[in-house]
Amino acid sequence: MRKLASILFWSIISAAFIGPGTVTTAASAGSRFGFDLLWALIFSTIACLVLQEAAARITIVSGMPLGRALAKQYAGHTSRLLVLLLVVGAIILGCAAYEAGNILGGIAGAALGTSLPAELLSILIVVAAGLLLWFGSIRFVALALGGIVALMGFAFLATAVMLAPDLAAVARGALLPALPSGASLLVLGLVGTTVVPYNLFLGSGIAGSSSSLTEMRFGLSIAIVIGGVISMAVLIVGTAVPVPFSFASLQKILHNAGGKWGAFLFAFGLFAAGFSSAITAPMAAAVTARDLFGAEKQSWQERAWRYRMVWLAVLLTGLIFGLLGVKPIPVIILAQALNGVLLPFVSIFLLIIVNDRGIMGEDGLNSARLNVMSGLVVLITIILGVLNVIKSVTSAPAGPLIFATAGTISVLITYPVVRKIRSARKA
Repeated sequence: MRKLASILFWSIISAAFIGPGTVTTAASAGSRFGFDLLWALIFSTIACLVLQEAAARITIVSGMPLGRALAKQYAGHTSRLLVLLLVVGAIILGCAAYEAGNILGGIAGAALGTSLPAELLSILIVVAAGLLLWFGSIRFVALALGGIVALMGFAFLATAVMLAPDLAAVARGALLPALPSGASLLVLGLVGTTVVPYNLFLGSGIAGSSSSLTEMRFGLSIAIVIGGVISMAVLIVGTAVPVPFSFASLQKILHNAGGKWGAFLFAFGLFAAGFSSAITAPMAAAVTARDLFGAEKQSWQERAWRYRMVWLAVLLTGLIFGLLGVKPIPVIILAQALNGVLLPFVSIFLLIIVNDRGIMGEDGLNSARLNVMSGLVVLITIILGVLNVIKSVTSAPAGPLIFATAGTISVLITYPVVRKIRSARKA
């Protein structure tokens, strides 16, 4: 029973990254490139597990969530304020951008199954999310989201099975990495929608509820793997949708494949994805601000006005976008790409902390194997981010020269990080 409770508790991370962003980005990847980018979701799932485990381990081993550990890491440094402002700005900006996509995606899902106007749906979703955040504790919200993830997962897995995909093609896409022309932004989006930077702070902030590393690792591993499988099911469903991708065209395909139940399952899955993530994004922003600025102060507890003002501001950002009637798909894909760009910076800070003997002690330090895995995740995300920056300022095709340039810049960025890690381990 404890194991099941642990899985449900850590499903808050799955609920946070399987939002409309995952549905849109993964389905768009399937629509444009078939099964070719499945490997990116497998990489993203592994990366998510490696980094989330490290973030949660910091709290369990040191007693400090990631935000406080970061503040301690740079205590006494002249760069401390700059680092904290960078992290807070990045996380809250990322949460606000993500929340806009969450609300718009939830509206899109509800609109496919009802005839209610978008403005009313915006208000209903925001009010429901706000009430759950206002009156529920983090553990209660986590368990509630675990149930939503289970229903959402069933919806997308059932629709993927209805389409009866070519299993040989699925295996090729999953095991043979490929980067078709024009796919780099979507790959960055797939990484950004799975390894969400603010989820590292959220996971670390709630890890104190886990009684041991073993319990945390079990629940977190199962929850993230389930989330990854659901994301892959979404990509498989997207392969049936013609370009340009739209929610309506996707629902039509599913209606043809599974009748009215196929259409209903997709509408519910999209709504559930938006609603669950509409709760976790504001919560993550509030948890991050609390851990950085006042984890030990009564004025930053869950019922305190400062904590509530942070999540309320993020929630209202989503409401504004919903009321403005902005087209959801461009906003959602842009938010995922933004998260993909922010991810390397947050991952670097995380990697330095889990190698800091002064914070993690002897037993909590990263092993050599974990350092290699974490380092590869950071390096690959940096390469993807640099590659997209280069492509945004040049019209040259992504040939060997572009990749070599991105790789060289990424190595130059990671070199001082490696030196910092070696220094932290010796301290």
